[in-house]
Amino acid sequence: MENTITNIAKGVGIALLTTFLLLVIFASLLTYTKISETIINPVIIVITAISILIGSSIGNIKIRKNGLLNGALIGGIYIFAIYLTSSLLNWEFGLEMQSVIMIIIGMLFGILGGIIGVNKK
Repeated sequence: MENTITNIAKGVGIALLTTFLLLVIFASLLTYTKISETIINPVIIVITAISILIGSSIGNIKIRKNGLLNGALIGGIYIFAIYLTSSLLNWEFGLEMQSVIMIIIGMLFGILGGIIGVNKK
């Protein structure tokens, strides 16, 4: 059980670190190129999905069972951490349609990453 919790925490940490690195790269591209700012929301959704997929698959490699549940936990904890941080930094934070989409994407990509991680040899 302790090993599972450690691996879930590791998966969430990897997902958060991946998000940070990809957002720094994206911010640099926005700053130094003529990329339109209208693509910010779709890119953030893609970065979130990729980060959760990577974190969930790596976090589930050593667990070897319950990939669906552990992946969903990694995705859910990741999204909760992001929204908790957002609500602390932005007093006007609210649960909107994009938030619901992000929660669904987080859980689905967490589950997918869990399946990949458990079955990876």
